[in-house]
Amino acid sequence: MPVDLPMPTRGELRADCARCVALCCVVPAFQASADFAIDKPAGRPCPNLTGELRCGIHSQLRERGFPGCTVFDCLGAGQKVTQVTFGGRDWRTDATVARDVGAVFPVMRVLHELLWYLSEALELASSGPIRGALSAALRDADALSRSDAATLVADDVEGRRRAVADLLLQASELARGPRPGRNLRGADLVGARLRRADLRKANLRGALLIGADLRGADLRGADLIGADLRGADVRGADLTGTLFLTPLQVAAARGDATTRLPPVHTPPAHWSPPLPSTAPPS
Repeated sequence: MPVDLPMPTRGELRADCARCVALCCVVPAFQASADFAIDKPAGRPCPNLTGELRCGIHSQLRERGFPGCTVFDCLGAGQKVTQVTFGGRDWRTDATVARDVGAVFPVMRVLHELLWYLSEALELASSGPIRGALSAALRDADALSRSDAATLVADDVEGRRRAVADLLLQASELARGPRPGRNLRGADLVGARLRRADLRKANLRGALLIGADLRGADLRGADLIGADLRGADVRGADLTGTLFLTPLQVAAARGDATTRLPPVHTPPAHWSPPLPSTAPPS
């Protein structure tokens, strides 16, 4: 009989580079841009990757032109591929792993993203009416993530993503209630001046918030699934209770110790300390 494994929680969906074999430094392609200093084709190890499978410039990534690396988070997909799919085998010494890992890792990343979202949706008290469907989708995605390489690659992962997206939208609508906030779904808010804006329970799904000024904004209960927060200034913003916020989005934004985050998130190391107060002493 199949073993009924416990469902993963968001706390378990964390990257553990010590249990991976630097897949994020090998599998993805990137192009010279503000995020990466060089071009790197898919499947080729980054030139900064050492023989010990560690980044040789990890402490200087931003200074050396690789800020994109500092915001990457596979949500634990890397160690799942390494330890479960390929049983701890190394792409450098195993031809099968070297051949298949490029196809498997992107699928696992999608699955772990879905596991993150579904786990959060199940934590919401408001999700009662769809809890059964959410649980079924989570168990199905988790079971697939533990399958062999051939099964993973054969899955219609984009179709799965669309089906889960419908469930997550329902969870969002239930959480934001009968009186949701502003509907800014997919809005182009690049560089927008939203300082101290009231965005409580807003629909910001897929919104472009690149470089937006969100200092002191109230985003409690806002749906941020798929929102692009690269360079968004969230210093002093309240993101507690936001829906479907990922570690990648947090790391991509510009925050500091005054940014209020949901308990599952921790401030990234590259976030700046708060500026000293210039107010005269009382």
